Amino acid sequence: MSRGARCRGPRAWWTPALLLALSALLAACSSTDKPRPTPLEAYTPSIAGRQVWSTSIGSIDFPLAVTVRNGQFVAAASNGTVVALNAETGAEAWRAQAGAPLTAGVGSDGRFSAVVTRDNEVVTFDGAQLRWKQRVPARVVTAPLVAGERIFVLAVDRSVHAFDALDGRRLWTFQRAGDALTLAQAGVLMAARNQLVVGHGGRLLALDPLRGTVNWDVAVSTPRGSNEVERLADLVGPAAREGDRVCMRAFQNAVGCVDLARNALLWTRNTGGVNAVGSHGGRVFGGDASDRLTAWHAANGELAWTSERLLHRGLSGALAVGPSVIFGDSEGQVHFLSAADGRLQLRLPTDGKAVIGTPVLAGTTVLVTTRGGGLFAFRPN
Repeated sequence: MSRGARCRGPRAWWTPALLLALSALLAACSSTDKPRPTPLEAYTPSIAGRQVWSTSIGSIDFPLAVTVRNGQFVAAASNGTVVALNAETGAEAWRAQAGAPLTAGVGSDGRFSAVVTRDNEVVTFDGAQLRWKQRVPARVVTAPLVAGERIFVLAVDRSVHAFDALDGRRLWTFQRAGDALTLAQAGVLMAARNQLVVGHGGRLLALDPLRGTVNWDVAVSTPRGSNEVERLADLVGPAAREGDRVCMRAFQNAVGCVDLARNALLWTRNTGGVNAVGSHGGRVFGGDASDRLTAWHAANGELAWTSERLLHRGLSGALAVGPSVIFGDSEGQVHFLSAADGRLQLRLPTDGKAVIGTPVLAGTTVLVTTRGGGLFAFRPN
């Protein structure tokens, strides 16, 4: 393992036969000196922006996903709290409790919301009211997808489960043979063109949401390495979609884009990194394992720019909005960079704790979440 590599964030789901390889990886991580974060540079803001509200929902120790629906942010905390907040004001619309600690959450369509507990139980609410609970056979770290009055769940073993949102009836399960070692990090699970689009290892699959059958299958990344740990190349969520183009990262392996209309890979570029990419205005943005930032042209994958101004700062996933691309860091700073050339436009603080997950957008409000459960809403101009 190189000196610049980092061992943070995602975890692997392993079998006993692979414990030795995993132990070697962890030993390498513990013996590697962690580079110091690049100091914050002095700058003159080139855009305006401010924090418009904040709140706290409790600590978060799972791969958080905040869902945006009907002008609300729907979020969840490790203790089972699920809350819907008005995106403009931060006012609480409703609050619910799953009754157990969570490993994944939350998916919502504006009416039904679903989370998953440490006991692999899918818990679904209708507004603030508990609707039903159903168990799945494997751990879940990807937020459920709620669409078409169905709840879709992607488990760590790469199985996909569909439930009726009204009564919890299991509709179908999809599973195919795969690698013994999989990644315990939020994967790709989204609705597009009346299909369920799912990451399965380094491949992107489109499933029929009614039957669970495969409509098409595209390889985004080819695993590389001498052992199972090094060959992990699962697709990392959330994927970034613009029209019929969806772009995503394969864990520590590549960034690529797929054309959903033609069911074809547009391009892929070998690059490290563990967090989600952002896409807007014909460009794709992401940070590698050292937090070196790169922008690619979304049409062909050609390089647009790179930046090392935020090296080793423990960056979150990327959100691209208008002229800016936004990252949070491990010190709770939120960085707004120019989508055109990577220059720093604005920097805003949170509570000093690491920003986790990927920032999300509702209207003109950007929401970031910190490890301590702080939710901070910003409005750039």
